[in-house]
Amino acid sequence: MNPPYWPVELREGDVLLRPIRMRDQRAWREVNRRNRDWLRPWEATIPPPTPFGPVIHRPTYRQMVRHLHKEAGAGRMMPFVIEYRGRLVGQLTVAGITWGSMCSAHIGYWVDQDVAGRGVMPTAVAAAVDHCFRGLGLHRIEVCIRPENGPSRRVVEKLGFREEGVRPRYLHIDGAWRDHLVFALTAEEVPDGVLRRWRRARPHPTA
Repeated sequence: MNPPYWPVELREGDVLLRPIRMRDQRAWREVNRRNRDWLRPWEATIPPPTPFGPVIHRPTYRQMVRHLHKEAGAGRMMPFVIEYRGRLVGQLTVAGITWGSMCSAHIGYWVDQDVAGRGVMPTAVAAAVDHCFRGLGLHRIEVCIRPENGPSRRVVEKLGFREEGVRPRYLHIDGAWRDHLVFALTAEEVPDGVLRRWRRARPHPTA
């Protein structure tokens, strides 16, 4: 049985977050193919195997979706695709959902270069964070970003995330262990919601 907060669709203007589906494969692959050079410096990669660890291969699309759906059903993840004006343009995943004394999660995302700069990703992240705080009752959301990733850093800066410091060699990205900056928000910092803050801050509606 799925948790009560999933599956869910979140809409704000022309931006829709909805669960990833098997039938998204063609559109998902097309967006990834066109954006290969744009996304490669920020994509997670698989480190070389250790003598005692299993050999891990990059999953196929279908394997990825099955894994995401399994994790979502267990209440550990919310895997969304992002649509803009009815077209698939990216992906956003709320992962590492933890309850108990922590009540936190982290968010990762990517977007089609064709729509970068139109407010799509800040809108998507704001909608996801509001759902985490108000729909799930989580307390803290983290986003970890490579220091060199200016566009991704601007997303969290626009939404008022706090920068908390550096995690050295945190994730294997683009073939090596990379440092990441940690950005975070807690529910107390946005009592009126992140979307409301974003609506006030942005100069004009998504175009």
